[in-house]
Amino acid sequence: MTSLLRRHSREAALLSAIAALFLLPLFGVNGFYAVSTFRSLAIDNLPVLLAAAGMTLVIVAGQIDISIGSQFVVGGIAAGLLAKSGLPMPFVVLATIALGAVLGALNGLLVAAARIPAIIATLATMVLLRNGVLRATGGDWIQNLPAGFQWFGLPSGVAQVAYLAAAAALFGAFAWAMRNTSAGRAFYAVGCDHEAARRIGLNPSRQVVAAFAVLGVATAVAALLNFTRYPTIETNAGLGFELKVIAAVVVGGTAITGGRGSPIGTLLGVILLGSIGTVFTFLHVNPAWEKAIQGAILLVAVVADTAFRKESARG
Repeated sequence: MTSLLRRHSREAALLSAIAALFLLPLFGVNGFYAVSTFRSLAIDNLPVLLAAAGMTLVIVAGQIDISIGSQFVVGGIAAGLLAKSGLPMPFVVLATIALGAVLGALNGLLVAAARIPAIIATLATMVLLRNGVLRATGGDWIQNLPAGFQWFGLPSGVAQVAYLAAAAALFGAFAWAMRNTSAGRAFYAVGCDHEAARRIGLNPSRQVVAAFAVLGVATAVAALLNFTRYPTIETNAGLGFELKVIAAVVVGGTAITGGRGSPIGTLLGVILLGSIGTVFTFLHVNPAWEKAIQGAILLVAVVADTAFRKESARG
């Protein structure tokens, strides 16, 4: 029992923090506990959750990707332009996901094949993609999208339910596969020790490329669920998206050094960090405090992870 509690102490702490945060509006605030508030909160955080799932895999494998904010907007713009060209939405979805897989795999190849440190490789692709978007569009937003683009042509209420169901199914399948399949467990082995993973028959380079490709797909799906909510696509969207995603993953208990992490922890990290702004809005707290609180939570998470690793090394 003690070992079980210790293993899930991070999740328990996150649940306690989420409960405390959601109890704050009880003190003289009206309207927070409406169904519409929680629905909007969930819809707003779906893109972060899906991208964070993919980022969990990459960080578990001992890598990191700071280019996903740029990949995110590229996916949205690609989807918008393809829709404007007259392609049916199913083809737009498939093409956007394929583009995400290619962009992610290219990052993986830079890291695994070219041996460029992940933070340097993805910093370079972040800048290249962001500048490419600005040059290709001239900074102009993508407008005059076809009627079938926004909410995939569905009534907004129906589409929101469909988005929630699709995201829940995708995240649930990912979480199950990461924990219960040999392919999922291989990423943990690679993140713990590349050489040991190689000795047991794994190909660390292939696993790294696969992790980045999965993240690319997850980011593309996140872009589709995000940008199809609006009648126009902003070409400067996605700024700071990578920080939200990485912070949620680290706060959720994934070791930044690799080899340890939980999709459920990531889910709780997304809920905690993604709810602070909404709660503060209802409490009429200065929005500047949101980033400060998120940063403090991230700092505590990193310190806790460092302490955990030191304790494990002594044990």
